[in-house]
Amino acid sequence: MATTTIGSFPQTPEVRKARSDFKKGLISKDVYEREMKNYIDECITFQEECGLEILVHGEPERNDMVEYFGEQLEGYGFSQNGWVQSYGSRCVKPPFIYGDISRPKPMTVAWTSYAQSKTDKIMKGMLTGPVTILNWSFVRDDMARGDVSKQIAVALSDEVDDLQKAGIRMIQVDEAAFKEGYPLRKENILAYEKWAVRDFKISVSTAHKETQIHTHMCYSEFNDIIQTIEAMDADVISIETARSGNELLKIFKDVGYKQEVVPGVYDIHSPRVPSIEEMVKQIKLLLEVLPKEQLWINPDCGLKTRKWEELKASLVNMVKAVEIVREGL
Repeated sequence: MATTTIGSFPQTPEVRKARSDFKKGLISKDVYEREMKNYIDECITFQEECGLEILVHGEPERNDMVEYFGEQLEGYGFSQNGWVQSYGSRCVKPPFIYGDISRPKPMTVAWTSYAQSKTDKIMKGMLTGPVTILNWSFVRDDMARGDVSKQIAVALSDEVDDLQKAGIRMIQVDEAAFKEGYPLRKENILAYEKWAVRDFKISVSTAHKETQIHTHMCYSEFNDIIQTIEAMDADVISIETARSGNELLKIFKDVGYKQEVVPGVYDIHSPRVPSIEEMVKQIKLLLEVLPKEQLWINPDCGLKTRKWEELKASLVNMVKAVEIVREGL
């Protein structure tokens, strides 16, 4: 029952201002990078102090999990005001694909390597998967979606290779929008699943046997796609289950899923801080579905929209709850 988080930490006003000022040319690259590194240092210090076992760098440099990668890939463009509602009052500005996709240089290696240099614990590399990048972009219509996705996957495979060459032993390839991209017409589903699984596998095809591959899927029904998830063959999958009463998790037991699973133990979409007792109860319920050897513990999604005071209290309680459950095993 290793403890970790999905990846992102709070996007504070200071972090957003530093990114905006750098983009506008109001601060130098040195000043910007110092601000980002100071934030990463704070994230690592907190995670070590609260007892998390697998760390993340917090992603302060990322404006959005798709836009950030699109800005660094050839073949992508951006609008100034093309905002799209994501959920609630949150909006994103999807990039648009106008040409062939390629990766001219590493996109995440410098930040992840810096974070790893600050701790002896494992630092997860964080990438957005090819299918999610595709589904959350405006896609060119002169080329099949599967062919565009494959180009993105090849670019990401180079990033996976560079991360592991830099000493990163655990890499998470988020496929938050995997289920979201399913065609409405049943006759088109098999074709989508075929190239979507293919492209996830391409994106991690450069991973060595020793490199552990994670993926994350946002809240959705998994019963009808569990075989597709198995075919993706990620070593560890994290899923949002905190709002489902563990119903979504039962399918993994029913099919005899062999890989490791990270069900969220609390809902990050609320500012409420769950108590230690509440999370102890939730973890024990999870253990009724999956054995401890197959189970990881983390929040059910990224922490980008939360405030630091909420995050700190919740993660401290989560780690303490895991400690209590472990003592009783």
